[in-house]
Amino acid sequence: MGWRRREGGGAVAGAASRLRFAPFSNHLLVSSWDSGLRLYEADASELRMEAKSEAALLDCCFQDEAVALTGAQGTIGQHHEVVSCIEFSQITGKEQFIALMMDGQVVTATLDRKLMFWDSQTRNVSPNSIKKLDSDVASLSVCDMYILAAIEREVYIYDMRNLIGPVKVKDSPVEYHLRSLHSSPEWKGYAAGSVDGVVAVKYFDRGTDGDMGYVFRCHPKSRDGRSSMTHWFLIGSDRTFVTGDNEGYVIAWDAQSKKKLHEFPIYSGSVASIAFNHNGQTFAVASNSTYQESDKMVEEHQIFFEMKQHF
Repeated sequence: MGWRRREGGGAVAGAASRLRFAPFSNHLLVSSWDSGLRLYEADASELRMEAKSEAALLDCCFQDEAVALTGAQGTIGQHHEVVSCIEFSQITGKEQFIALMMDGQVVTATLDRKLMFWDSQTRNVSPNSIKKLDSDVASLSVCDMYILAAIEREVYIYDMRNLIGPVKVKDSPVEYHLRSLHSSPEWKGYAAGSVDGVVAVKYFDRGTDGDMGYVFRCHPKSRDGRSSMTHWFLIGSDRTFVTGDNEGYVIAWDAQSKKKLHEFPIYSGSVASIAFNHNGQTFAVASNSTYQESDKMVEEHQIFFEMKQHF
């Protein structure tokens, strides 16, 4: 088994902020700081669609195969501050009983330290669905009926059927603030990465796999807490995840054996985001670059697809 890299077209203006694959296809959504939302087709490695907003887009996600969501001012609801994180869930709470709706709900985190739960059918948010936090949310992840929020060094876990307060607050054993978070219902746990290149793999149930979780350093060059970042992880069906840093290194890890599986050829720019497709056979990488042009700094990004090959 090996990997084959394909470019998703040439460099695009603006720094990428987030990548998301569609639930069941190889459509890739890309949000960026230049206010652009772009749709790629991974099978053809082509840019298929582009839409512009009025402000920088810090995150994006799919509601389903036909609907994409991002933090721009749009049809779901108005925010007083920039949306830093966005997730969609089919599970929503209605009048203190569980309701599973086709429309579900949208969860957003904003730079004014609020976690907001929007009913995508009524496009409203109730006062009881706004959680005020002590710090900014760095990352969100949905896992069944739970929404996980990375806040400073902690992971807050909320039950979306009952938003009175967090079900659990787990202090990840890392020295620096968390940067990224990805949960898995199959694993019954999550992986969280800090800005100094450390990844913590934790389980919801202490008895899962007979392991309470573990921490290891994925990117040793990050020891000063400044030179590198661990970004979005993706947990595939075979219990692997991928990390990337701002030096352009991308590494695949086996979470069960706690060993490095593969180090990919280095990217020319920093790794801004990574996303696996629905079957774990392809993942996408957004590589950001900055260069001097005349009297100003220019930012751009390029999309790459790493495709698993079976021999």
